[in-house]
Amino acid sequence: MSAGRPTKYSEEMLTRSVEYINTYQEQGDAIPSAAGLAGFLGVSKRVLYDWAERHSKFLHMLETLNSVQERRLLSSGLTSEFNSTIVKLVLSKHGYSDKIEQDVTVHDYKVIPAELTTLHEESDD
Repeated sequence: MSAGRPTKYSEEMLTRSVEYINTYQEQGDAIPSAAGLAGFLGVSKRVLYDWAERHSKFLHMLETLNSVQERRLLSSGLTSEFNSTIVKLVLSKHGYSDKIEQDVTVHDYKVIPAELTTLHEESDD
């Protein structure tokens, strides 16, 4: 027996979620987002993630929303329609990074960074 209020989830919520993805700009959102979807449906973001854990169709819809968001950010960032700093920030949530990784080679040997540790001498107290 579950505690708490009954869920609002239904096929209608899934249908309305897809509607949001298709009309997010008409809803006043520059990009589709979980926050925008939650407002559109009248639930919290936490409820969206709970539904995604319990309903595979809803999870697929959220993944689609994230893909549409990523594509919109990339396109609008490349054309300078959106502020590059904001695009960079939001794309980091999609796994993008501007981190530079470098390999160092000395005399044909690749140098692997090592962790530095401090050695403490034990006292004879």
